Amino acid sequence: MIDPAQLSYAFEPVFADIKERATVAERFIDRSLYQVYVATLWANVVLSPSEAGIEEEDLEELHDLVTADIQSVLGDNEDLMTVFTFISSKPGEQAMVEAKLNQTHKDLLQYFSSMILDPDGHKKWMDEIREQL
Repeated sequence: MIDPAQLSYAFEPVFADIKERATVAERFIDRSLYQVYVATLWANVVLSPSEAGIEEEDLEELHDLVTADIQSVLGDNEDLMTVFTFISSKPGEQAMVEAKLNQTHKDLLQYFSSMILDPDGHKKWMDEIREQL
């Protein structure tokens, strides 16, 4: 398990990069694009923590860091749940199109939205898919 200060230090450049990529007109952050990038970060880290240099046990601490970053950009009432709610909405779909995500990337974010927003429905859906195979 990584020390929380080390985790924060390791991911601060990632958060800075996300904000920079989502910034338009020098200081204005495109909220939609920011949410696409944060959702992508979270999905990739959860899928393969070791590639991000952490262990699965570090995900809870990282979740808190990601939430703090989200709140610093989007407001105190925002978190990963609201980001993935956005991803599964019409404006979220449009943001993914504007970000020029390929279909696999969009599917990944939709998959994570399903898992996070409706875990029971997601399990049922995955069970149905498995039965068809």
